[in-house]
Amino acid sequence: MPISPSSSAQAARKLVAGRLRDIRKEAGLTVSELAARCGWHHSKTSRIENARTAPTAADIRLWCEAGGAAVEAPGLIAQSLNAESMYSEWRLQLRNGLKQLQDSWVQFFHETQLFRVYSATLVPGLVQTEGYVTALFERIAEFREIPDESEAAARARVERSRVIHEPGHRFVLLVEESALHYRMGQEEAMAAQLGYLLTAGALPSVSLGVIPMATRERALWPMETFHVYDDTFVSVELLSAQVNVTQPNEVALYLKAFEQLRTMAVYGPDARALVLKAIEALG
Repeated sequence: MPISPSSSAQAARKLVAGRLRDIRKEAGLTVSELAARCGWHHSKTSRIENARTAPTAADIRLWCEAGGAAVEAPGLIAQSLNAESMYSEWRLQLRNGLKQLQDSWVQFFHETQLFRVYSATLVPGLVQTEGYVTALFERIAEFREIPDESEAAARARVERSRVIHEPGHRFVLLVEESALHYRMGQEEAMAAQLGYLLTAGALPSVSLGVIPMATRERALWPMETFHVYDDTFVSVELLSAQVNVTQPNEVALYLKAFEQLRTMAVYGPDARALVLKAIEALG
């Protein structure tokens, strides 16, 4: 079972917090004395040292200056910013809208050679059609109470996904059969989506695996949607946030989980038969 997906972020936060605590102790300062020098309440010092509150860049500068370690501030600020980027709440990512979020990944997609995607609930984003993803974004905007720019965002996602037609990339997509039956949008949109899944799954650069609901004994249980980019970066989708996993041991666990899930999937004609079954069920 993969480690809790926010553990990379928390581990990184604790490293920063631990070094700040060491700076205070090396300077011979109590929690209250450092707080007084920084101009804040002593409880803030405790929260930062225990990794319960993320320090701002200004907090770190003041702390390091108070402890006589100003030279360490730039490095600790960089570490802290990296830690916070690991766990990114959707509400913060969506401040500039759904379309901007799609556009922010374009360059990264072009630079990635091997995409591995596992999805238990939706058709993977790389092979979503405009009608399907428009309906999805409408639901997201409604649920999160943000401006509805679903059509523009859907066009941006489809444009971003054209990377599957570019040379130099490979895509291994795993989807639970149940996701093929979760209707998103009207029947016509869902039928078009499933039809496109058949088309995209036949591309030379794409391996499409479907994990049947009728599997007698699963090697691994259904889990959260996750994407593995090359062999170094994993993006995990939670309800409240996106977690970016970069620690090698955690990336290795997601790769292990992906490979076990692959052994449960069917491919080629068998996968197509399950997609066709889902299309027939729309009627």
